[in-house]
Order: sequence, then structure tokens, then C-alpha cells
Amino acid sequence: MEPLLRALEAVNERLVTCHLCGNVDTVDPCGICADPRRDPRALCVVEDVSDLWALDKSRLFPGRFHVLGGRLSALDGVRPEDLTIDGLVARVEAGGIDEVVLAMNATLEGQTTAHYLAERLERFPIRLTQLAHGVPVGGELDYLDEGTLAQALRARRPVG
Repeated sequence: MEPLLRALEAVNERLVTCHLCGNVDTVDPCGICADPRRDPRALCVVEDVSDLWALDKSRLFPGRFHVLGGRLSALDGVRPEDLTIDGLVARVEAGGIDEVVLAMNATLEGQTTAHYLAERLERFPIRLTQLAHGVPVGGELDYLDEGTLAQALRARRPVG
């Protein structure tokens, strides 16, 4: 157990939070923000670092990220000033960003946060998008909850 404990302590000593996006890495700025192959014009906003890692692992998003550090929740007392929303607005205001993707979880709090962010960012000349929600690949309709089915119906699109 001692080697594991020493390894965990070493990792803990080296971890830092990226001042640009909020990711956790051993360098600041993090590897994602410092990567010249990333599209600096595309920004994906996530609730937590684990969401960033999940999206980045997919290698489907070519841009950079912004970690909010949570989601708005009246019940839990999480207000806009408790999150890095002002930092997000400052990044967009600084220019050079063409699209902001709101990648909030499909929960009431996640959607409330996305709506709030959309209001804060509407004055900027950017393309504001949100991840699609609905029927998952391989999902069977009779196993889906009402909310997922409702979202899938609202987001339906033409065939072909």
C-alpha cells in the first residue's frame, strides 16, 4: 500500500488547474489549451472536468474547452457567481471564438445552466449550439423515460 500511497501523493503534488479552461493537468496551461492542433475558434463548455475528459477521449471535438465547475442549482445553493461563468464570458468577449458548444448534462440543472449561459452569450456574434438529446444509439423505445422520449420527439429531423 505504501508505494500506491506515495504515487498518489506525488500526483497530488503535481496537479494544477489550468488558468484558461479549468482542466486538471500537471502543467498550466493544460495540454489541451497548449495544443496548436486544437481549433481556438471552437469552445465546448462542460460542467465538470470528468465531462471534459469524456468528450476529449472521444476525439470528436477539435476545439478547446471551458469547465464551469458545476451547474446552477437553487436547491443546492449553486449560483452563477459560484461557477466560472464570468471567465467564460471574458473568453468570448476577448474575441477569436466563432462557436460555443453547450455540453451540459441532460438534467434539469444542466438545462437551466445552458439556458442561463445562452442568455449571457446572446450579445456576442458567435454560433451558439447545444449537444443533441434523445434516443441513444442502440436504445429501445420501451425502455426510455418520458423526458428522453419527449426530447427526441422535439428534436426530430427529416429523413434522408
